[in-house]
Amino acid sequence: MAILLWPQRGDAQIRRCTRPDGEVVFTDRDCADVGGTDRPQPSVHSPTYGGKPWARGCSRSLRALVNEVTAAIESRDVNRLAGVYNWTGMSSRSGYAVLGRLDLIANRPLVGVSAVLPAPQLSVDADGAMVVSGAVRAEDYPGAKIVKRTPVALRVDQTLSNGSTPTRTTFGLRQHMGCWWIVL
Repeated sequence: MAILLWPQRGDAQIRRCTRPDGEVVFTDRDCADVGGTDRPQPSVHSPTYGGKPWARGCSRSLRALVNEVTAAIESRDVNRLAGVYNWTGMSSRSGYAVLGRLDLIANRPLVGVSAVLPAPQLSVDADGAMVVSGAVRAEDYPGAKIVKRTPVALRVDQTLSNGSTPTRTTFGLRQHMGCWWIVL
């Protein structure tokens, strides 16, 4: 008789619920009780992993590439940094050498990542009008046509492990198959 009064082991199941406003709530009750719906935990192979869209390293814009390079270095994740590297046409020997360099870069403290624009240019078109490109102020050249140029490289400013000696790496940029990639 005493065995029937003995407390039974309870299995509390924690549910991950999503409310209509997108807030995620963890509860041991039904999701409907907290005003949400069941939301399964994303797997590594789902389109969203770790809070960001996961597209196997494909950065469709330069801003996305800068964000990915920044996140890879801040998290000291050489694999994530290698995910945005353009490995096309590289031999195994060269690949191992590049991976070693990426590992050094990924493990240094980050100061900042910035785009490198081409040198400003001023030229005259066939009609005799000036054409300005780069970081030149249009107000300085009335009547000139402004040519917007895309960055040619990403500059990664870091410090060495001592925290005070500055170092800089410049990655070239390549666009391939609709994605932006870095190269050394």
